[in-house]
Amino acid sequence: MKKVAFFLGKGGVGKTTLSSATAYYLSRMGRKVLIVSLDPAHNLGDVFGMKLSNKRTPLATNLDGIEVDLQEWIARYLKESREEILATYRYNTTINLDSYINIMKYTPGTEEYAVLWAIEHVVQAYGDEYDRIIFDTPPTALTLRFLAMPTISMLWVRELLNMREKVLKKRQTILSLNPQAHVIRGSSKPEDDRIYGKLSSIQSRLSSLHQLFKNESYLTVIINPDTLSLAEAIRIKHELEKLDVYIDSVCFNKAPSDGACGDEVKQNFHRFPIFTSVYVPTGLKTNEDLAKVEIPELVEDMERN
Repeated sequence: MKKVAFFLGKGGVGKTTLSSATAYYLSRMGRKVLIVSLDPAHNLGDVFGMKLSNKRTPLATNLDGIEVDLQEWIARYLKESREEILATYRYNTTINLDSYINIMKYTPGTEEYAVLWAIEHVVQAYGDEYDRIIFDTPPTALTLRFLAMPTISMLWVRELLNMREKVLKKRQTILSLNPQAHVIRGSSKPEDDRIYGKLSSIQSRLSSLHQLFKNESYLTVIINPDTLSLAEAIRIKHELEKLDVYIDSVCFNKAPSDGACGDEVKQNFHRFPIFTSVYVPTGLKTNEDLAKVEIPELVEDMERN
């Protein structure tokens, strides 16, 4: 069974509702569940009528919730990066590190890395305590960026490792010719080199996250009976496949009783289980309203995977 689940899809399709209903259903089955909102515009607390934060809050029997504070995680990421840079390049007084560090908060990818580290922290810190960890994701753009970040970053780190190996080999050559060479300021072997070791550590960390998304997570895409959400779901499927990450199922939410639009969903996602959830007209006012959302078949599929 894949312990981690991600609910993906266009903004407004019902990711929060369905992820909450799934978490509540599982908790009533006796599973111990943690539901986590990664969406900057948090609605998870509203569903359960509670104020949530980065810290776990009990929502129901066997069910806890977290709303990830992205700004706090961005601050953590920048602090961690600053400490690593200063430690790695503390010998070099010619580089204006403070100036570089001050502009890091504006660097593309900062938000995505913050989301990644938040996911990593939740899985590592709480994975042993829960039977399921369910993530309610942001709209497609940010979600695809953080899901792609491990794969893209691993390519960059691999090239940096290759470059560092060449630097170390040149150091070895210089030392063999002149053991007293003043140009040598550090180690000449990968296992002794601080920078090579740090790059290897980053590569390992990114690889673990990629494996989490690829092999250890259940990914379901939410679609509504409209052209835009269907197009967005198709794009999610295609973009993830480029990353060697594959969805597990599709949930056709707010499906009309006459079956309209269902044929298009089946045509585009015929290789995947498709689960239908009918709109709850009374809305979600209590936890018991979550039990009215039709997700048993989706939960059964999650339990099988």
